[in-house]
Amino acid sequence: MNVLPSNVEKLISLLQKLPGLGPKSAARIAMYLLKGHKSFTVELGKVLSDLKEEIVYCSSCNNIASEDPCVICSNSQRDKSLVCVVEGPLDVMAFENSTDFDGVYHVLGGVISPVNGIGPEELTINGLIQRLKRSNIKEIILATNPNIEGEATAMYIRQEIENSKFELKDLQITRLARGLPTGADLEYADKTTLKQAFDGRTKF
Repeated sequence: MNVLPSNVEKLISLLQKLPGLGPKSAARIAMYLLKGHKSFTVELGKVLSDLKEEIVYCSSCNNIASEDPCVICSNSQRDKSLVCVVEGPLDVMAFENSTDFDGVYHVLGGVISPVNGIGPEELTINGLIQRLKRSNIKEIILATNPNIEGEATAMYIRQEIENSKFELKDLQITRLARGLPTGADLEYADKTTLKQAFDGRTKF
């Protein structure tokens, strides 16, 4: 027998699908929303409703944005010859908040993970190769997370670039320094560690 109204049960069930939320955490959030001010709940609902309609993916770097191209790719002050390859939008945010990086990004949309059914074709690796062919890029910084999947993805990208049938034009491929702890996620790294890893990147 359900002791909660069906719509509350449904909300808890949906919240449980979010990463890192178990039944108890989902229930606590549902109760918070239920007890909170109606204006907050209405505003939250509107933001969630508009999310898919108003967010686009930058056709150049594949980062989430409100316009295409995104504010980073359309900034004439950024160095377009320097491309930092990251797993997701949160990594872009981490670098923008913690480093003086003045180049642009390429968002893969994840990492190669056979266990989770994610292969190279699910990522934007081919888009990166096409970007290399049409742009005068001098350095690619492989900034995937320092874990098994991140390392495998970085190795795959390097091999794809080296095997591509186009002139590399002295392209330099670098990897973030090992200031980052193995197995960690970039989005959780502190600013000092992230900056040191970024500044100390080495040829890959």
